[in-house]
Amino acid sequence: MAICEILTYPDPALREIAQTVDNPQSESVRQLVQDLADSMYDAPGVGLAAPQIGVFLRVVVTDTRWREEDGIRDLHVWINPEISHFEGEVVFEEGCLSVPGIYEDIKRASAITLSWSDQDGSRHEANFNDFQAVALQHEFDHLVGKLFIDLLPPIKQKLLKKRLQKRKKQALTG
Repeated sequence: MAICEILTYPDPALREIAQTVDNPQSESVRQLVQDLADSMYDAPGVGLAAPQIGVFLRVVVTDTRWREEDGIRDLHVWINPEISHFEGEVVFEEGCLSVPGIYEDIKRASAITLSWSDQDGSRHEANFNDFQAVALQHEFDHLVGKLFIDLLPPIKQKLLKKRLQKRKKQALTG
């Protein structure tokens, strides 16, 4: 079990583009998935992308159910995910482990069609909607260096980013 530090805004590494995973079955990818899951559950969050822990590979884990009342874990692993279709529109309040303490209403597609590889290297395709679709879009944005705050109106973005940079500076200076 390895709990990794989750990078926080304004760390420039959060803007890096993740690379395609060549061998999903490798031991290093299996260890990365375990580290992501351990870190996500510890944080606690419902999703975590590899770039959020400084690993620039197209790997994401999600579990949108575990924080519900039953506490049952339902971990999903997404390697080299690609969204091929967006449909509809929905607004959800989003937060992010890399932008702690900030929650904003974000507009996203309400349904998506997704293809991805699993840890055995098998390719899958499926449709997702509502909260699951939103969570996946949020996490996959991390693979291209995008944060949910980038989807806010420009004036709100500017004010929020200033506040976050000030908070980070204060944390570093004590």
